[in-house]
Amino acid sequence: MTPSTMAGSAGRPGEPQHDVGANFQRTAPPRVEAGIRTAEFDSVVHAQGTWRDDELHMAPVSGLMTAELLAHEPRPELRLARLSFEILGTLHFGPLTVTTRTVRPGRTIELVESRLAAQGRDVLVARAWRLITTDTADVTVIHDSDLAPLQECEPFPDMNQRWPGGYIQSLQIRVAADHAAGHGRCWSTTAVDMIAGEQTPDLVRLMGMVDTANGVAPVLPAGPGAFAFPNVDLQIHLYREPVGPWLGYATTSNLGSDGIGVTSAVLHDEHGPFGRSEQIQTIRRIPSGHD
Repeated sequence: MTPSTMAGSAGRPGEPQHDVGANFQRTAPPRVEAGIRTAEFDSVVHAQGTWRDDELHMAPVSGLMTAELLAHEPRPELRLARLSFEILGTLHFGPLTVTTRTVRPGRTIELVESRLAAQGRDVLVARAWRLITTDTADVTVIHDSDLAPLQECEPFPDMNQRWPGGYIQSLQIRVAADHAAGHGRCWSTTAVDMIAGEQTPDLVRLMGMVDTANGVAPVLPAGPGAFAFPNVDLQIHLYREPVGPWLGYATTSNLGSDGIGVTSAVLHDEHGPFGRSEQIQTIRRIPSGHD
């Protein structure tokens, strides 16, 4: 199955593709009952994954969840400071339901949770800590190192050639001169909106690309006769709210001796570093000829 045969409006493999220029589209207006926000979506080809062509890529899924977390009972005095995504099962391409609630309300600290359901079961849970913002400009300290500016980086067609799927094909990638396996130094952006017909905030667009860090500079070859190394989680900490359409990655990969690895990244926008991400990997050997 190729991206051109994946569904856009109906969200089911094999139906005609209708490209709405987004990762997802709403199939019903969101509703709120007893403090729980429920939103229903359908998948579009730009959200298609890389390991299987009938599943979603975690990157746009995390962007969708970020959008719903931000839409739930917004409070201007609180900022999203940490995002935690736990993958519970296959992120099936097709119809999706997102339910969001406040787990721990508070005046200065709040915990909000979203759950993504596909094919009748929860397949992902996201939690976000919202923290009160105050003026600490006079004591700001950033120790994370800089990344080569976007203007000094070159287009990187290898990424789109290495990884299949509609999501990766929607990205523009640029790499720095010191980009290497296990030492990613690159930038990405996309012109695709997160939700059809809705403006995509910078935070949602950027959070909708962070999971790509796991594939920008892998240390292992992927595919039949080589390896699969999907991540089962995504953790993001934000010490500054990012702006702009470009996400910079300074990644480091570490592989253990018992089939488990981790991809770590310092995240950048065009103003500098703003946060960090971590992804734990399960490393699997793929036999030759495996479909």
